[in-house]
Amino acid sequence: MTKKVIFWLDAELLRFGIAKELKENFECKLFSIIDITDKPKKFFETQNILEFEKKWFYHDHVKKLKQVANMEYLRKFEDKYKINLWQLAFNERIFYQFNEFYKFSDSEILSILEQECKFFERIFDETKPDYVILPNPSFHHYYLFYLMCKKKNVKTLVLQGTRLGNKCIITDNIESIGYEKYQSVKKRNLTELQNYKNQYSVYDQGKKFRKRFLSSKTKLLKAGIEFLTSNNSNVKTHYTYYGRTKVKVLSNYILSSLRKKYRKRFIDKNLLKTYNFKKPFIFFPLHIEQEHSLLNVAPFYTNQIEVIKNIVKSLPIGYDLVIKEHPTMISRDWRKISDYNLLMSLPNVKVIHPDESPENFLKKCSLIITISGTSAFEGIFYLKPSIIFSDTSFSSLSCVHRIKSFEDLPSIIRKLLLSEINTDELNNYIEFVDKNGFDFDHDSFVQDYQDFFHHGGFLVDVEISEEKMRNFLQKNKPIFEKLAIEHIKKLEQ
Repeated sequence: MTKKVIFWLDAELLRFGIAKELKENFECKLFSIIDITDKPKKFFETQNILEFEKKWFYHDHVKKLKQVANMEYLRKFEDKYKINLWQLAFNERIFYQFNEFYKFSDSEILSILEQECKFFERIFDETKPDYVILPNPSFHHYYLFYLMCKKKNVKTLVLQGTRLGNKCIITDNIESIGYEKYQSVKKRNLTELQNYKNQYSVYDQGKKFRKRFLSSKTKLLKAGIEFLTSNNSNVKTHYTYYGRTKVKVLSNYILSSLRKKYRKRFIDKNLLKTYNFKKPFIFFPLHIEQEHSLLNVAPFYTNQIEVIKNIVKSLPIGYDLVIKEHPTMISRDWRKISDYNLLMSLPNVKVIHPDESPENFLKKCSLIITISGTSAFEGIFYLKPSIIFSDTSFSSLSCVHRIKSFEDLPSIIRKLLLSEINTDELNNYIEFVDKNGFDFDHDSFVQDYQDFFHHGGFLVDVEISEEKMRNFLQKNKPIFEKLAIEHIKKLEQ
């Protein structure tokens, strides 16, 4: 039977290339939801590279309308799908906390949610899909569609990281890669496991990406000229762009640059670049703000400072809490100086400079606590137990304790400080990834397409010609073929 597959396409363009190769090598009917800005929309409206049975442009169906939401419909929707809509909305970076250009009213948000819910229900009713292939759901509407798929028993295929650098897997569950019941035949000793981790270092991968990300002044200049001289229609058609006038965007960029430099001077002067390791300590690496792993994965633990305060209250006598800033926070202009001052004022807390490698802290700490970060997984390679606040791809490992209440922290910390780690589960995880995962440098691909289309990532709303897209698809054909094969394996299972 011919399978019906919905692709969620966005500015990343990765899934467009996968869809093309999939169509050429697998019998299926393709549909697409396209979440894109106005200028590249023209390409998707007219392109002859890939034919879809039907396509929907997300922002044609979801707008900021001055109308009162149908509360009865929304209540019934929540009951039907068991989805807490306000949880999704409150943690949406566009609606609250992080939007510096526009303040949405409650009624506007409810209206947008209603339109989304009805739009997605129509798509399910019209297509009755077998599979949905979508990006990791970093925004509320991606996540809403993903959750609806789960409730309707529609298989989702998401390209997911494995917490090992450049090792990916296709999974139908963003909180699990499916290794839980896997028993490895190959037995690696601790040294072999550590060598494997070093071969796929997440830290090295991130360091490599940061060197390229938004680094070209030439591309910045070209992007600025194109932005200032072109039509800014998204401010009227896309609720995600409301308030982003050219003057506001330009002034925001200038203020952002100044703020970033000012905060970095404070960081360089005040955050620790050395630590004597004489006193036992618990390690807490900070997350990047506005991150999927906080907003959607751990929706009730998004305030990292409050989490840290509760950890400090739970520390056993004689222990420090060592906090390390995330180096990629440079892309968010770092944190407020008041946040750093608050953290440094807490008793038994040491705040480490972002340039310091986490490796020594992972090796020498007594315990790792993170909301959902990779450090909890990496610590296992050094026989360190961990506490996390969300379900993750590795949270079923017995040395990783998933906590659901701050009140449990003191007793769990003391229990884990006395625990020992059996590496058999880690070996099972590694072997599962080896058998079912594949090498793909997603970060490098992101920067490659941004260099090719988006002035290095400085400007997303650009026109795309069919010729340029064909050149890009041909240039990256081996990547798209490889990823299409991995998706086909899942479709055929």
